[in-house]
Amino acid sequence: MATDSEKSTILVVDDTDDVRDLLRMQLEFQGYQVLEARNGRQAIDLLCKQPFDLMLLDIMMPEMNGYEVLEQMRAEPGLQRVPVVVISAVQDLESVVRCIELGAADYLPKPFKTTLLRARVGALLEQKHLRDREQAYLRMIEDERAKSEQLLLNVLPAPIAQRLKAGETVIADSCPDASVLFADLVGFTDFAGRASAAEVVNTLNGIFMTFDELVEKYGLEKVKTTGDAYMVVGGLNLPRPDHAEAMADLALAMCASADSFHRTDQLPVKIRIGINAGPVVAGVIGKKKFIYDLWGDTVNVASRMEAQGLPGTVQVPEVLFQRLNTGFEFRQRGRIDVKGKGEMQTYMLLGRK
Repeated sequence: MATDSEKSTILVVDDTDDVRDLLRMQLEFQGYQVLEARNGRQAIDLLCKQPFDLMLLDIMMPEMNGYEVLEQMRAEPGLQRVPVVVISAVQDLESVVRCIELGAADYLPKPFKTTLLRARVGALLEQKHLRDREQAYLRMIEDERAKSEQLLLNVLPAPIAQRLKAGETVIADSCPDASVLFADLVGFTDFAGRASAAEVVNTLNGIFMTFDELVEKYGLEKVKTTGDAYMVVGGLNLPRPDHAEAMADLALAMCASADSFHRTDQLPVKIRIGINAGPVVAGVIGKKKFIYDLWGDTVNVASRMEAQGLPGTVQVPEVLFQRLNTGFEFRQRGRIDVKGKGEMQTYMLLGRK
């Protein structure tokens, strides 16, 4: 007996009771589960209701003959994988050819030999089980590929991930005008030193997931998170002329959303944000544990705007103030000593005009 016989369900389709009874007894003796249909229409109804591993099909039947059954199965994608053995008293070559052309896997003449039927059924079922296992394996590979792609998208912007998948080995880009945002959670290091690991991770995850949604909403790109710091770029891989305005809108939305969060110690979440715009260099560093990052004076100034900002505010340099002041309201903070740059005039972004 076949090792997979208990797992195999066979549909016997014949309008003659004696033939169905004979086939059913032979197949059940081999351990197969057998269902019967008296005509082609009943067969199609059963095929649509449950899966079958094999069908034994007569040709000359009332209501719907075997040819019509094969034609309908070929037209239905869900039925095309069911192997069919035609068992018929019609033995002319034309009928055999027609059945094979319509998708039948084999053709046995009546009266059939039991040993030959057993061999054909066993061989076809083994082939089907192999195909089913192959399809399951391919689905598993596709699922793993999808998971890998999602992990890649969690690390890299989508356009960069696509370039890596396409085979680019060195990704280094220069952009003459992009916006850069840095955000940092004020006092979070002290909180992390007192709270449990689960509390720290859950708090960060909730905040950063909200930030991720806002970044997507405003058509910008998250670059990375480092500890409790969050970095965004605009106008780089997704070019848009209004990237600075979109980044300002994002910064205001991030500040507003932070006010709705509370840490497990019940203290409010406050963030500092710094923004700048200008030329940047971007690229992927590393091969096994790679990271996508940005470099240049624009990036450094944006980082300094955040680091030397005030809790709950968005700080920008003069160059960005001049670019945005027609559409946004600002408050002048005054000149501050910026590491690596000396004194710089800075402004606090308040909102849209």
